[in-house]
Amino acid sequence: QVNFVVCQLFALLAAVWFRTYLHSSKTSPFIRHVVATLLGLYLALFCFGWYALHFVIQSGISYYIMIIIGVENMHKYCFVFALGYLTVCQITRVYIFDYGQYSADFSGPMMIITQKITSLAFEIHDGMFRKNEDLTPSQRCLAVRRMPSLLEYLSYNCNFMGILAGPLCSYKDYITFIEGRSYQLQQSEANGKEDTKYEQTDPSPNIAVAQKLLICGLSLLFHMTITKTLPVEYNIDDNFRATASWPVRFFYLYVSLMAARPKYYFAWTLADAINNAAGFGFRGYDKNGVTRWDLISNLRIQQIEFSTSFKMFLDNWNIQTALWLKRVCYERATFSPTIQTFILSAIWHGVYPGYYLTFLTGVLMTLAARAIRNNIRHYFVESPAVKLCYDIVTWMATQAAISYTVVPFVLLSVKPSFTFYSSCYFCLHIASILVLLVLPLKRTQKGSKKHESVQPMWSRKLEEESLLQKNSYSTTNNSFSQKQEITCRYQALKQ
Repeated sequence: QVNFVVCQLFALLAAVWFRTYLHSSKTSPFIRHVVATLLGLYLALFCFGWYALHFVIQSGISYYIMIIIGVENMHKYCFVFALGYLTVCQITRVYIFDYGQYSADFSGPMMIITQKITSLAFEIHDGMFRKNEDLTPSQRCLAVRRMPSLLEYLSYNCNFMGILAGPLCSYKDYITFIEGRSYQLQQSEANGKEDTKYEQTDPSPNIAVAQKLLICGLSLLFHMTITKTLPVEYNIDDNFRATASWPVRFFYLYVSLMAARPKYYFAWTLADAINNAAGFGFRGYDKNGVTRWDLISNLRIQQIEFSTSFKMFLDNWNIQTALWLKRVCYERATFSPTIQTFILSAIWHGVYPGYYLTFLTGVLMTLAARAIRNNIRHYFVESPAVKLCYDIVTWMATQAAISYTVVPFVLLSVKPSFTFYSSCYFCLHIASILVLLVLPLKRTQKGSKKHESVQPMWSRKLEEESLLQKNSYSTTNNSFSQKQEITCRYQALKQ
């Protein structure tokens, strides 16, 4: 953990240097790719030792597969290999070397690299093999029309800004950043007019970086002072279960799981700040002219802590992973896309049994929450006073459900997880099943609307916001192709 923090702070300083002295206006993309890759591999070697070779091996073999298999099927082979290699490494680390510990946890960066490998493979397949009219609007806009060079590929996977903690970004956005093509959609008022494009100088990320570093400091302080005094394991303490009342136990469950979140806030916000400090992550201006540096942000803390629905929580937690799951699995699944997506998410997270218990419980909670919302919410939204009461009740229910669901994710093993659930008499599992039996699920419409309506609720809103607010980038310097890219994203938004 100390190595990780030291390496990320070094990456933050390197990002400032990278933006200042290796700016795209002063340096060629080749030099920027080389420096970003070498710094990334150095940080990986310093933090994980020779385990860092796995990053190069996984990336190198995947690139070789792309070259020799061809664009028709290489996305399938890359997906199977990258995810399989990650799983093998997770199995050896967990069950052979160090169960329950996070020392030399090189599988963390490999999870991000796996996302990048699979995302790029599907984007190349979409751009170089599939017909344009067969693609969804988002697939069309993210499609890669030429095979990346080995240097570009390694730079995308192993650059110093994201090799340790991500977050995932699209290949086109990364190449646009390296090549210094800063075009922005100017948001128009809701009057039906098309957005216009204009070229501008790079805005300064200093304020955004300072704000995110402040959040990192507060999260780290909270983690070091409060988290250790509220261990999640205390929820299964025999004496606590025997003496504490149900309200006390549920209150402690909530505060202990809330106290476990700041370490993720720290790691993901610091990673976001590093990318911003290098000049990557700009997403244009809001309606007040304020710069937005959340192109690749992974969470929204306020929305997480004040979620009034399961959907709202999942919409704002690990955002880039939710988009990855949607793009590589849900949109392309030929049967049971929701089940396949949850299975992929569990496999990607690792091999601890607690992960699978959490995702199986999450399926029940998601479906039950959707059924309740569809059947009763409309009765409570007309009166502001009634809606306020409804929001308070749903906030309490959401926080309890989230905490109940993710306990196995923290405890990792089967025995303590079942000890916790049995001490609660599997109450929310039973309640969810009863809700699904009693309340009818909203019927979906046929055709394209059906596909949209059954889309996982933790990804639908994210994709819409991404299409609305994201910078419009192209893969070439040709102004005509840039205009096509802008039109593509605008039309995708309208659809």
